[in-house]
Amino acid sequence: MQGLLEFLKSLGAARMAAMGAVTLALIGFFGFVIMRVTTPPMMTLFTDLSYEDSSAIIKDLERQNIPYEMKNDGAVIMVPKDKVTRLRMKLAEGGLPKGGGIGYEIFDKSDALGSTSFVQNINHLRALEGELARTIKGIDRIQAARVHLVLPERPLFSRETPEPSASIVLRVRGALEPQQVRAIRHIVASAVNGMKAQRVSIVDETGQLLANGAAEDGAGDGAGGDERRSAYEKRLRDQVEAIVSSVVGAGRARVQLSADFDYNKITQTSDKFDPEGRVLRSSQSREEASQTSDGRDGQVTVNNELPGNQGQTSAATAKDQSKKSEEINNYEISRTTKTEVIEAGRVNRISVAVLVDGSYTKNDKGEVVYAARPQEELDRIGTLVRSAIGFDQKRGDQVEVVNLRFAEGPSIIPSQEPKGLLGMFQFTKDDIMYFVELGVMMILGLVVVFMVVRPLLKRVLASDPVPEPAPLLASPAEPEPAQLVANTMIDVAQVQGQVHAQSVHRVGELAERNPNETVSIIRQWLAEPA
Repeated sequence: MQGLLEFLKSLGAARMAAMGAVTLALIGFFGFVIMRVTTPPMMTLFTDLSYEDSSAIIKDLERQNIPYEMKNDGAVIMVPKDKVTRLRMKLAEGGLPKGGGIGYEIFDKSDALGSTSFVQNINHLRALEGELARTIKGIDRIQAARVHLVLPERPLFSRETPEPSASIVLRVRGALEPQQVRAIRHIVASAVNGMKAQRVSIVDETGQLLANGAAEDGAGDGAGGDERRSAYEKRLRDQVEAIVSSVVGAGRARVQLSADFDYNKITQTSDKFDPEGRVLRSSQSREEASQTSDGRDGQVTVNNELPGNQGQTSAATAKDQSKKSEEINNYEISRTTKTEVIEAGRVNRISVAVLVDGSYTKNDKGEVVYAARPQEELDRIGTLVRSAIGFDQKRGDQVEVVNLRFAEGPSIIPSQEPKGLLGMFQFTKDDIMYFVELGVMMILGLVVVFMVVRPLLKRVLASDPVPEPAPLLASPAEPEPAQLVANTMIDVAQVQGQVHAQSVHRVGELAERNPNETVSIIRQWLAEPA
């Protein structure tokens, strides 16, 4: 220990400080490398969190002593990759995340006895808005939703009840499809009593009106004429492009489709009579019989009233008899009444233009050579397109398939199957990045050791430099060999003398610092036999 202390004292304060600094730097650097390597990879637990949900999740993670990281001002929380699934299930069990809104759980902690009907109605409205916002957020491409409901009450002495309405503000990723907008309107309309889908207005975060809240809608279901036509054209275009690309290759076909719609609503009523289809509706028969005599039978005279003239008069009276028969038949002619309602949005005509690229091959020199497609192949592609769009010649549909060379060359699609070591060991992208990070850390450590630590240690542990002797003045004349040998011996003697002088000086310093040890050493030397 005494020798070690003496060695440390001989180094000096500056060298000790330098060695301490180098040691601390090494310990910090290698500690950082070890912690970075041993730290498990982090993975996103939840994104787009509100401050309430983020606070609740962080509190639960701290209670379980699970490391975490926050990004985007707390909107994104990252945890170790091996614990993501378990944490999601455990947090879902506790109702987290709640989605940033208040749902029906608002009634869990409320006191029904101490609240008025007004407060209960407000809480019910808040709960309904929160539940609808959570449901809408579950739809793809929707990041956040805000729902406002207007549920008016019927005024006193009024027979009509005002219709409820709703307004929704969405924050979306990309753009919503018309079908998704209509789905949102119908979800809200079905969840609120008495609300119609046409009374729901939707706006995105940029202020663009996705659906108006007017009661009259062009298509009746929230989709206007332009939206229906665009959706119809997009659907057919995707179908045609998919079937053509499967033949000519991905990205080697361009399809443009135009559909002409008729938005007039027509109601037709027609009556058709068939004279051959007679049907007996009713029949009526009547017969009449009458008998008349001479007109004098009915006269009242004195002669007729006499008893002797009664029989004579009856026998002499002439009689007339008549009979009448009548039959009435009513026939009904068959009649057909037909009412046709032709709704708006009929397709009058479809026009399709398909542009396909040719084929590319390599010649003997390895150069890419373009070749046009034969007409037979283009005819087959045209047949496929006609079948895909439901071609109707009477309607005036048109299909044109043209083969032209594209301005850009064929795209080279690399193979998706990993080859070499990646295919043998099935390394994922995360594994490769982890190995790259380890390699960078190792290279950086070696650079620090050889470029920083090693020079510092050499400088600290190096002994005091021996002063070089002053160079001898060279004579202008050429020295002789004997003189060169003598000069060399003189130089060596001077160096040895300087070293001897330094050694004597150091021994003197040690003797002054440790007089007792010096005296004991000299006595020991004197006691030794000669």
